Amino acid sequence: MSVKVYAPASIANISVGFDTLGAALAPVDGTLLGDTVSIEPAEKGVVLAVKGPWAYKLPIDPKENIVYQCAEFFIDQLTDKSASTRGVKLTLEKNLPVGSGLGSSASSVVAALYALNEYFNVPFTAADLLLVMGKFEGQISGSVHYDNVAPCYLGKMQLILNGKDQVCDAIPSFNKWYWVMSYSGVSLSTAKMRQLLPHQYDKSTAIEFGRHLSTFVHASYKQDEGLALEALKDVLAEPYRATAIPGYIDAKAALGQMGMLATGISGSGPTLFTITNSLEKAEQAKAWLDTHYLNDENGFSHICRIDPQGARKI
Repeated sequence: MSVKVYAPASIANISVGFDTLGAALAPVDGTLLGDTVSIEPAEKGVVLAVKGPWAYKLPIDPKENIVYQCAEFFIDQLTDKSASTRGVKLTLEKNLPVGSGLGSSASSVVAALYALNEYFNVPFTAADLLLVMGKFEGQISGSVHYDNVAPCYLGKMQLILNGKDQVCDAIPSFNKWYWVMSYSGVSLSTAKMRQLLPHQYDKSTAIEFGRHLSTFVHASYKQDEGLALEALKDVLAEPYRATAIPGYIDAKAALGQMGMLATGISGSGPTLFTITNSLEKAEQAKAWLDTHYLNDENGFSHICRIDPQGARKI
C-alpha cells in the first residue's frame, strides 16, 4: 500500500485575527501551492527522503526533520502498538519556503499526519486527527497554534475556538475576493518576529482588536463586503513587524494607490496578501509585486482563492 497527500499553503492572522483566524490557499491557475508527503512500506523503522525546490533548506539529519518526527509521534499515539513494527518510508516534497509566512511547517505536518492516518487504516477520526496535529505542533513550537494547521487540514477560512474538543469552525468567506500572495524571497524567523511584539498591550488596543475581529466575523456571515473591509485592520502585529519586512511599507502604499481593497502580512511575513474583487486588478497587482517586491529569484507571487478542500490524497 502507498499513499500521497497534498496540504495547501495557508495564511494566518489575516490582519484582524492574530492567532485566531486562518485560511487555506488555492492558486487560480491550478498550481498546487503546498507540500506533499508520500508513504510506502519499508523494511523497518522510519525512513525519510526529501526532495523539492526547498529541500536544501531542511536539516541534513533526517531525525531533525519534522516529518520524520511526525512519523515517530504518530506511531507513538496509536493504541495498536503492533503498528510500530511496520516500517514506513516517507517522501517529503518541500514546495513551500521555510520562514515565508505561508504555513510551511503546518503544510509538512498536516501532509505527514494525514498520510500516516491513511496508511495505518484511519485509526483517528478527522476531529481527533486535528487534535493530534495540534498536539504535535505544540510539542515542536512550545505552544499550540491552529491558525495554520486547521485551515491547511480542513480548508476554508477557519476561526480558532477555545473549546476542549472543537478547536475551530469554518466561517463564510467572500467568494468574489482574489487574494494575491507575494513571497519576497527573504526568510524570516517566526520566533524572532514574535519577539518584536510587546509583552503586554494597553486596554484600548485589546478592545480595538476584539471589536475588529468580531466585526469581521459578523460581516462574513452577513456577506457585507464593505463592513468586512472596514474592519480588516491589524492593531496587534503589523505596527511592530512592518518595518522588519523589507519593502512591505512601500508595497502596501503602492497597492492602496492601485485600488486594492486591503493589504496585510501573511503570518509573520515576509509574504504579504492583498485583496481585490477584480481579476484584472489582481493581475495588475501581481505584476507590480513581481517587479517591485520580490527580492531575488526565490520569490514568487500567486493569485489565489480560498481553498475549500484543504489537505487531500492525490
